[in-house]
Amino acid sequence: MVGLDPAVVEVQNADMANAQNAHYVSLRNKAIQERDLMGQAFTASKQAYAAGDGEEAHNLSMQGKQHQRNKDQLNAEAAQWIFNENNKVQPPGSVDLHGLYVQEAIEYTERAIKDGRARGFPELRIIVGKGNHSPSHVAKIKPAISSLMQREHLTAHLDQHNAGVLVVQLQGQGTGRDAGQFVREIESKGDTCVVM
Repeated sequence: MVGLDPAVVEVQNADMANAQNAHYVSLRNKAIQERDLMGQAFTASKQAYAAGDGEEAHNLSMQGKQHQRNKDQLNAEAAQWIFNENNKVQPPGSVDLHGLYVQEAIEYTERAIKDGRARGFPELRIIVGKGNHSPSHVAKIKPAISSLMQREHLTAHLDQHNAGVLVVQLQGQGTGRDAGQFVREIESKGDTCVVM
């Protein structure tokens, strides 16, 4: 099992301090354990089915599904915790997505966009980071950002003072670029790639 070791991981900056919290790390590690158990149960289920033991295959499949539900619940709890902690100090119209997995970051961004529009904010400042904490410093979410922006008909630009902040125009046309232009800009700047 591969997990997060709070004793080994150093806090590189304040942006990731909450990601080192023992409660958060414990939730993510438990989710990883459940993922591993889920995979083992589904593999054993397939083997039992191939061996002609339908009842055992069914039981193992049900165990796998329970581990999957456990994993999803633990990850949801971890995501909610870190999002709340990261955003306690954020001003209205700004959200910090550090510590979220890609799909979680997309879901929280969708909620923030909906909330920002409902509250009449002209723009939303999304702290997505620069990819410094991602494996090999490779942003995983650029295509997801592009798709979300296109789906929501949004324009955006990188904050001129912080390339880890995406400024999304929520009202009108704004002064940003369309999703395609934004993604091309990110890809052309190796040190400013956006990762949620």
